[in-house]
Amino acid sequence: MKSLLIESHCIFPTKDIIKTANFYEQKLRFKAVHYLNVDEPHICLYRDTTEIILIKTNGQKAIPNRDLYGYGYDAYFITKNQEELQEEMIRSGVKIVHSLNDTDYNNKEFVIEDIDGRWIAFGIKVG
Repeated sequence: MKSLLIESHCIFPTKDIIKTANFYEQKLRFKAVHYLNVDEPHICLYRDTTEIILIKTNGQKAIPNRDLYGYGYDAYFITKNQEELQEEMIRSGVKIVHSLNDTDYNNKEFVIEDIDGRWIAFGIKVG
Protein backbone atom coordinates (compact mmCIF):
# COMPACT_ATOMS: atom_id res chain seq x y z
CA MET A 1 0.00 0.00 0.00
CA LYS A 2 1.50 3.32 -1.02
CA SER A 3 1.73 6.21 1.42
CA LEU A 4 -0.60 9.06 0.66
CA LEU A 5 0.40 11.35 3.53
CA ILE A 6 3.96 12.67 3.59
CA GLU A 7 4.34 15.24 6.39
CA SER A 8 2.33 17.58 8.54
CA HIS A 9 2.83 21.13 9.75
CA CYS A 10 1.59 22.64 12.98
CA ILE A 11 -0.31 25.90 12.72
CA PHE A 12 0.03 28.04 15.84
CA PRO A 13 -2.12 31.15 16.28
CA THR A 14 -0.30 33.82 18.28
CA LYS A 15 -1.06 37.31 19.51
CA ASP A 16 2.47 38.60 18.77
CA ILE A 17 3.77 36.79 15.69
CA ILE A 18 7.20 38.47 15.76
CA LYS A 19 7.79 37.76 19.47
CA THR A 20 6.82 34.12 19.03
CA ALA A 21 9.02 33.74 15.93
CA ASN A 22 11.97 35.25 17.84
CA PHE A 23 11.48 32.74 20.67
CA TYR A 24 11.54 29.83 18.24
CA GLU A 25 14.64 31.18 16.49
CA GLN A 26 16.61 32.11 19.60
CA LYS A 27 15.59 29.33 21.98
CA LEU A 28 14.65 26.38 19.74
CA ARG A 29 16.98 27.03 16.77
CA PHE A 30 14.26 27.25 14.11
CA LYS A 31 14.79 29.43 11.04
CA ALA A 32 11.99 31.95 10.43
CA VAL A 33 10.78 32.98 6.99
CA HIS A 34 8.39 35.93 7.10
CA TYR A 35 5.36 36.22 4.82
CA LEU A 36 3.83 39.30 6.43
CA ASN A 37 2.89 41.25 3.29
CA VAL A 38 0.51 38.65 1.87
CA ASP A 39 -3.28 38.31 2.10
CA GLU A 40 -2.93 35.92 5.06
CA PRO A 41 0.18 37.06 6.96
CA HIS A 42 2.21 34.26 8.51
CA ILE A 43 5.70 33.16 9.47
CA CYS A 44 7.08 29.73 8.64
CA LEU A 45 9.50 28.21 11.14
CA TYR A 46 11.85 25.47 9.93
CA ARG A 47 14.15 23.07 11.71
CA ASP A 48 15.36 19.88 10.07
CA THR A 49 12.22 18.34 8.50
CA THR A 50 9.83 20.08 10.90
CA GLU A 51 7.75 23.14 10.05
CA ILE A 52 5.55 25.33 12.22
CA ILE A 53 3.35 28.03 10.71
CA LEU A 54 2.57 31.05 12.88
CA ILE A 55 -0.59 33.01 12.17
CA LYS A 56 -1.90 36.17 13.84
CA THR A 57 -4.85 36.06 16.19
CA ASN A 58 -7.28 38.97 16.23
CA GLY A 59 -5.56 40.29 19.35
CA GLN A 60 -6.60 37.49 21.68
CA LYS A 61 -4.20 35.23 23.58
CA ALA A 62 -3.63 31.74 22.20
CA ILE A 63 -5.20 29.19 24.56
CA PRO A 64 -3.33 25.90 25.09
CA ASN A 65 -5.22 22.61 24.82
CA ARG A 66 -4.82 21.87 28.53
CA ASP A 67 -6.65 25.12 29.35
CA LEU A 68 -9.39 24.52 26.78
CA TYR A 69 -9.94 20.81 27.39
CA GLY A 70 -8.25 19.93 30.69
CA TYR A 71 -5.29 18.07 29.18
CA GLY A 72 -3.34 17.51 25.98
CA TYR A 73 -0.24 18.76 24.24
CA ASP A 74 -0.44 21.37 21.51
CA ALA A 75 2.07 19.62 19.25
CA TYR A 76 4.06 16.40 19.19
CA PHE A 77 7.34 16.16 17.29
CA ILE A 78 9.02 12.83 16.62
CA THR A 79 12.73 12.68 17.41
CA LYS A 80 15.23 9.89 17.97
CA ASN A 81 17.66 12.09 19.92
CA GLN A 82 15.60 13.26 22.87
CA GLU A 83 18.54 13.42 25.31
CA GLU A 84 20.58 15.71 23.07
CA LEU A 85 17.58 17.88 22.19
CA GLN A 86 16.47 18.23 25.82
CA GLU A 87 20.00 19.26 26.87
CA GLU A 88 20.11 21.83 24.06
CA MET A 89 16.82 23.31 25.22
CA ILE A 90 17.89 23.38 28.86
CA ARG A 91 21.04 25.29 27.83
CA SER A 92 18.84 27.74 25.89
CA GLY A 93 16.70 28.41 28.96
CA VAL A 94 13.53 26.76 27.60
CA LYS A 95 11.02 25.76 30.29
CA ILE A 96 10.95 21.97 30.61
CA VAL A 97 7.49 20.90 31.78
CA HIS A 98 8.21 17.16 31.92
CA SER A 99 11.78 15.83 31.76
CA LEU A 100 12.62 12.92 29.51
CA ASN A 101 10.77 9.80 30.65
CA ASP A 102 8.98 6.68 29.48
CA THR A 103 5.23 7.18 29.36
CA ASP A 104 2.42 4.75 30.14
CA TYR A 105 1.55 4.83 26.41
CA ASN A 106 4.98 3.45 25.38
CA ASN A 107 6.64 6.68 24.28
CA LYS A 108 9.95 8.13 25.42
CA GLU A 109 9.43 11.89 25.54
CA PHE A 110 9.95 15.26 27.17
CA VAL A 111 7.71 18.32 27.11
CA ILE A 112 8.50 22.03 26.90
CA GLU A 113 6.41 25.17 27.23
CA ASP A 114 6.76 27.80 24.52
CA ILE A 115 6.43 31.56 24.90
CA ASP A 116 2.65 31.39 24.32
CA GLY A 117 2.07 28.67 26.93
CA ARG A 118 1.77 25.80 24.45
CA TRP A 119 3.03 22.42 25.65
CA ILE A 120 5.09 20.71 22.97
CA ALA A 121 6.28 17.13 23.31
CA PHE A 122 9.36 15.61 21.68
CA GLY A 123 9.38 11.85 21.63
CA ILE A 124 9.06 8.53 19.89
CA LYS A 125 7.28 5.20 20.29
CA VAL A 126 9.43 2.57 22.02
CA GLY A 127 9.19 -1.20 22.01
